[in-house]
Amino acid sequence: MLQNIPKVKVGIVAVSRDCFPISLSEKRRQKVVEACRKKGIDIFEAKTTVENENDVLKALDELKSAGVNALVVYLGNFGPEGPETMLAQKFGGPSMFVAAAEETQENLIDGRGDAYCGMLNASYNIGLRKLNPYIPEYPVGDAEEVSDMIAHFVDVARVVIGVKNLKIFSFGPRPQDFLACNAPIKPLYDLGIEIMENSELDLFESFNKHKDDPRIPEIVKQMEEELGTGNKHPGILPKLAQYELTLMDWYEKYRGSCQFAIFANKCWPAFQTQFGFVPCYVNARLASRGIPVACEVDIYGALSEYIVTLATQIPATILDINNTVPKDMYEANKEKFKDYKLTDLFMGFHCGNTPICHMKYAEMRYQLIMHRLLEPNKEPDITRGTLEGTIKPGEITIFRLQSTADCILRSYVAEGEVIDVDPRSFGGIGVFAIKEMGRFYRYVLIAKRFPHHTAVAFKHAGKILFDAMKMLGVDDISFNQPANMLYKDENPFK
Repeated sequence: MLQNIPKVKVGIVAVSRDCFPISLSEKRRQKVVEACRKKGIDIFEAKTTVENENDVLKALDELKSAGVNALVVYLGNFGPEGPETMLAQKFGGPSMFVAAAEETQENLIDGRGDAYCGMLNASYNIGLRKLNPYIPEYPVGDAEEVSDMIAHFVDVARVVIGVKNLKIFSFGPRPQDFLACNAPIKPLYDLGIEIMENSELDLFESFNKHKDDPRIPEIVKQMEEELGTGNKHPGILPKLAQYELTLMDWYEKYRGSCQFAIFANKCWPAFQTQFGFVPCYVNARLASRGIPVACEVDIYGALSEYIVTLATQIPATILDINNTVPKDMYEANKEKFKDYKLTDLFMGFHCGNTPICHMKYAEMRYQLIMHRLLEPNKEPDITRGTLEGTIKPGEITIFRLQSTADCILRSYVAEGEVIDVDPRSFGGIGVFAIKEMGRFYRYVLIAKRFPHHTAVAFKHAGKILFDAMKMLGVDDISFNQPANMLYKDENPFK
């Protein structure tokens, strides 16, 4: 069960230009609320309709008392551009602007609201106040259409709220041979994220203090039940349980002023020789609760994994965009690959950190690459602790938020699927298919210098991620488009 994500309480405030009937805006607001509730959207209806600045203060009091953390500013008619944008500014949290369409040709005198016109003036005032609200692709509609826009906004707002209330714990320096993820952290502070960087010694000390922790047997029991017949190295479970308790206690103790927290931890090679295991399975278990633990001190990777968890409310993972699919595997599985080209395919892999809920069958194994390095020609010991198997077929979205060396935030998003083909390899791995991946690989991932780690959401979430990045102020967003189109920063979800 996810425990590390915010609950969005959305509130709607109608606004009204004082030369228009206030009742028109209020009736339209009520219809939107009814449509939302029919769809199961938990929405608070503020009774104050904003015509002036005093109304702004009254509406804000209502929203605060109701615990609202995401605001819909609803232009039921033309709306007062100053007060309505002041409302969003003083609210402080994620906000959305949307306008009412005219209902019927039979009532275009007293029943005409001109909100289509009012959105234009609202946009100018949004710019004056340097606000960055969510504005739908076509932000005008009837009650049913607006309720669908609000449903999408709830998902976007969850990402923004989570990021703005997040702390990232890191343990250890970047491995020398893995500088690709070592991006400047200044842009994270600009997003409102707190960073707590720690030494591997801090982690090691805390781990040793958890030796003989009385809670270890219960965690071992949970692991045994989860692994079932895949528990191939039961002797390593007590150390893994000790490590899980170490991280969770750190999470509880040091979140401080932040509501949510995630980890980016050093995981090799000294980790194995000192801790005596690989931490992959624990990383998978925490990710399944909504607390990503990125490998190799990949701070932006941990954040990216958390963002896709927020967007989907489904546990995510972080994988290497790892290796090509061999031609003979492609030819042998032509029916399953459908109309995908060979260059649309790649294998997503990591040592063993993908939550078990996303695996067809998972086993506790050992890290083969580290075993070659640290225990050649020996029975696995300190390299035990991976969760390995084939990733389940189904929809996926890959995503990454990354800073450039000169502190500019960039992101990418691409939707595709995992194909039900045996990868015939080791680790947590699957065969991924994304249309035009070959072009995306060359002209986005390589050209814009993204690292090998990607966050994986186990559903299509491109539109949510795109809109959330825009609200967070990330302007350089790349996405996979058809081959005859360029990669531009425009909304691809039209």
